[in-house]
Order: sequence, then structure tokens, then C-alpha cells
Amino acid sequence: MALKNNNNIISQKELPEDKKMDLNLRPKILEEFIGQEKLKANLRIFIQAAQQRRQPLEHALFHGNHGLGKTTLSYIIAREMDTEIQVTSGPALERVGDLAAILTSLKDKSILFIDEIHRLNRSIEEILYPAMEEYALDLIVGQGPSAKILRLDLPHFTLIGATTRPSLISPPLRDRFGAVYQLNFYQPSEIKEIILRSAKILKIKIEEKAAQEIAQCSRFTPRVANRLLKRVRDFAQVKGIEKINQKTSQQALEMLEIDKLGLNHTDRRILSCLIEKFSGGPIGIKTLAVAIGEDLNTIEEIYEPYLIQSGFLDRTLRGRIATPLAYKHLGFKNTLL
Repeated sequence: MALKNNNNIISQKELPEDKKMDLNLRPKILEEFIGQEKLKANLRIFIQAAQQRRQPLEHALFHGNHGLGKTTLSYIIAREMDTEIQVTSGPALERVGDLAAILTSLKDKSILFIDEIHRLNRSIEEILYPAMEEYALDLIVGQGPSAKILRLDLPHFTLIGATTRPSLISPPLRDRFGAVYQLNFYQPSEIKEIILRSAKILKIKIEEKAAQEIAQCSRFTPRVANRLLKRVRDFAQVKGIEKINQKTSQQALEMLEIDKLGLNHTDRRILSCLIEKFSGGPIGIKTLAVAIGEDLNTIEEIYEPYLIQSGFLDRTLRGRIATPLAYKHLGFKNTLL
């Protein structure tokens, strides 16, 4: 019997159920962080140089898909720099006073991490400009002709921004980051290592082939891998299986309607709709969303990245196109070949 309503399982976005698990499984130092090797090499130099100069780090921006480790790396940087970190998000900073309260509470060399920084409103951004460049906070006191600008000195802090949509960050803000890093999707071998590490922390007995099976279905994303590991653990526990093997993983994933290439029910619906209703495309994303009854943003943020990365979907100027791999995987004959 398949488990319904399981789209959240493959969502790269953080869910409430992930918060406690992420804290337990999150690497604490760079040596524990698996994957992103080139980025880590650059970060080591970035951190070591700042330590040698005894200065705070330059402002840094991480961009990449949900669940790839942007927040984790920010905590690691704070730990490596032996400093405090304050965490907030673009949507949480609604008023200038919200940001001012945080900035004035920072200490020298401490880190301010702003997730979803592309969602900051313009008035908040304008406060950030002098804060990032001159370590000063400009506040307007009074109204009308008698209004004055009050400048407060701030400690020399580091702003780390994280975003899944770097193109939505305004150029003036983007130009104020001294270092910009892109996080890429992980290789299945790296995801397998992450699963084995997480299993050890969670005291889950699992064979390597079982970990590999889960890794292949994890959408190249550690957060999804850890979530699937937990679900497979639950399945094994109920079935009275002490050590998870490959067959157990396969059975659990089948119940979750996740196939061998990591596609779930909605992934297959998107591709099937493209092929059956629109002859494989090209078709606009709005039309596709209406055709399958799914939210447009959900398709773009959750399903498309994996379908494109895996080679099932192409995004062109004319619209979305199902690839020959999609036809083959779903058992359709590609009459256009």
C-alpha cells in the first residue's frame, strides 16, 4: 500500500520536522562537512587569512538550491572563527527597527546570517549599505523639515547572506559581498557518505547497498537523504528488521511511491502530462501548472530543479520539453525521434 500525500518528503525546503534532526546531524566543523570540495578549499583560505590578519571575515553570500548546506556552512564558519552568530531571514525583517535592533546587539567579529536575503525589502537594504561598508547605522530621527540623520557606530561584523534566487538580489546589495559561493547538487557517492554518517549518529544499522539505494533517490540533496533515511528506518522498525538492507530500502521507497531514479508521483505526473497532453512540449510553465493542478512556484522550486538536473526535462525560451530520457523512463514511445 502506497503512502499518500508524500510530496513533502522530497521537498528541499526545511520542514518543521527537520529542525531537530538537522541540529543533531549538522556538521560542526569543515572536516565533518561532506561534499562541496572546491567551496570548502576556498573557505579554508578565506577563514585562515582573516584569522592571520586578526580581522573579521569579509561579507559573504551563499547561493544554491534548498537543502544543500548554506545555513550549516554559516554555523561552521562561526565556529571556525570562534565567534557568535545571529540568525534571521529576509521575510522576518519587516521593519527598519527589526534590523537596527539586531545590528546594535552584535559584537566585534560576530556573524549575522540572513537566510532568503533576496526577500529583503528596499528600505531594509538601504540600512544595510552603510552597515556593511562603513559599519555604521543611519537612523532618521523626527519627521518633515526637522528630521535629522543620527549615525551610530557598529562593531566590525560579518554579514553572511543565503539565497536560492541570486538574480533577485539587487546589484547594489550583491556588490557589497566580498565573497560569493555557489553550492552545487551532490554526487550520489557523497550522499551515500552523508547517509552512513547520519545513520551512525542516529544509531541506525544499515548496509552500504541500502545507503546507496536511498542515495540514488535523494535528489542530490542531503536534507532529502536524511528525511528518507528516517522513513526507511520507521519502515524497518515496524517490520521488525534490525539492520536495513537493500531490499528493505527498496520496499520502503516503493511505499513512498519513489522510483529507482528518485521520481515521485508528482514528478511522473508532470512528465506524463507533458508527453500525453502536449506531445512532449514545448509548453509554458503556467499552462503546465494548470494542467496538473499544481502551484506554479511549487513546480519551479521543488520539482523542476531535480527533473532538469537528472535530464528528464529541458527548460527553453519557448517552454518546458520532456527529454528522450523521460519518454524511456515512463515507457512512452518518442514519435519525434
